[in-house]
Amino acid sequence: MPHKKQTYVIFLAKTLVILACALLVVLAVVTDWRARKQQLQEAGTTSHNIALALARHADDTFRQADTTLVFLAERLLHDERKPASLRKLEAFLAQQTMELPQLHGLFVIDKDGKWLLNSRQYQAGNVNSRDREYYLYHRQHEDLSPHISMPVQSRANGEWIVTISRRLNGADGSFDGVVMAAIRITYFSKFYESFDIGDDGAVILASNQGTLLVRRPLMNDSIGKSLAEAAIFRDHAAINTSGTARIRSSQDGVTRINSYRHLDRYPLFVAAALSEQEVLASWRSDVLLHVSGLIVLLSLLGWLGGRLIRQIELRVEAENKANHAREHVEFLNRALQNLATQDGLTGLGNRRCFDEEMARALRRCAREGKPLALIMMDVDFFKRYNDTYGHLAGDECLRKLSQAIRQGQKREGDLAARYGGEELVLLLPDCDGDNARAIAEETLERIRALQLPHQGNSTGIVTVSAGVAVLDAVSEGDLAESLIGRADKALYLAKSTGRNRVCASEASTDTRRPMPA
Repeated sequence: MPHKKQTYVIFLAKTLVILACALLVVLAVVTDWRARKQQLQEAGTTSHNIALALARHADDTFRQADTTLVFLAERLLHDERKPASLRKLEAFLAQQTMELPQLHGLFVIDKDGKWLLNSRQYQAGNVNSRDREYYLYHRQHEDLSPHISMPVQSRANGEWIVTISRRLNGADGSFDGVVMAAIRITYFSKFYESFDIGDDGAVILASNQGTLLVRRPLMNDSIGKSLAEAAIFRDHAAINTSGTARIRSSQDGVTRINSYRHLDRYPLFVAAALSEQEVLASWRSDVLLHVSGLIVLLSLLGWLGGRLIRQIELRVEAENKANHAREHVEFLNRALQNLATQDGLTGLGNRRCFDEEMARALRRCAREGKPLALIMMDVDFFKRYNDTYGHLAGDECLRKLSQAIRQGQKREGDLAARYGGEELVLLLPDCDGDNARAIAEETLERIRALQLPHQGNSTGIVTVSAGVAVLDAVSEGDLAESLIGRADKALYLAKSTGRNRVCASEASTDTRRPMPA
């Protein structure tokens, strides 16, 4: 009977402790989940408001220019095109351009494509716009509605512009030219910079056909890029007038909260995207604080329950359980530490490990005035390899290549890492250009010696291209991005000049020399 009573007390104590802890955990999870949901809803509202402001701004920008074009078209229709009248009209265009900051210029183009008037009072000479898209559009379409063109570079000064234009008709209704307003793309860019969208947010202005006009942040291929395969256009903006969607980017893997809206008057749409990770940054901090408090509270309850339970439990059992728990935690800590710095597929250092080691190497080499070399390697035609042999074979290929590349770690401080995808790097502190080039060539030779079959490569085996960049004497002002960028350019040179070779950046001790196939 006492044993049964003690067993019942233990059971009751355990049940009370478990129920109390479970209740606290459930309450914490529900509260934090609701807070997360509210945070995302507020982010959706914010992105919606930004998109609304962007749409109104774009609509007003084009409407102001379009109003001027309507007035200009009426004047040209009713007034004779005498030199005196044209001079007055050109002065009016210049005044309008000064008053409207978005305008690059206002232009009147005759039916042959020649510049009749321009607000910049630029001496056109033989300048002709008959090859421009807006001119061809109006010559082929009889409607007098406004037309917004693809982005082009101004023939006056090379500035990127987007045009809004209207057709001019003669007295008999035939095509008689075009009135056009050129709007600076930088005008939109400066306005978009006033919005706080975070480091991974984005703002775009695009046509209803999916042509990108303006983007923040601006990328090399932003202007004029097609969004036909982008989810924000293909699945949303091309179908609906406005809305909000959660989309994971296929380019950088970032999940964003996207709000989009079409303009009321013109065939354009805008979109504002906020990074979900940045939106939830404050929420994660709150969750961490809540979890810490919950752990303290659960620990206290557990301790009190344990005190009650340990009165009738064997001390040895308690010690064994504690030892087992401690060993398990230590095992998890070691596993987490390895995961934090090691690439799970190749066993090389991961991107985080590379970034941290790069920062340390720059500081160390700057103090000692020593060189720092970086070899960036990329598997030739790796997509073809995956398509031919499958992704499992591709993973095994990367593991074998990584073993060969790891042999390039000849000294303490050298680091072989997976930079991303099929890109692998060797970071070599206190290594000059000649030695870095030699290590790169040895590495490529080891890879060729593996004789891994590759039908998609002209050599018949797996090969690697490498780019070498060296900071001959590291200084305090040198940045990791600079060294990485130079190595990447050298890698691009190796790819573009035939692959299966080593090329060095201009600042290295060598320029380029092909490896034997």
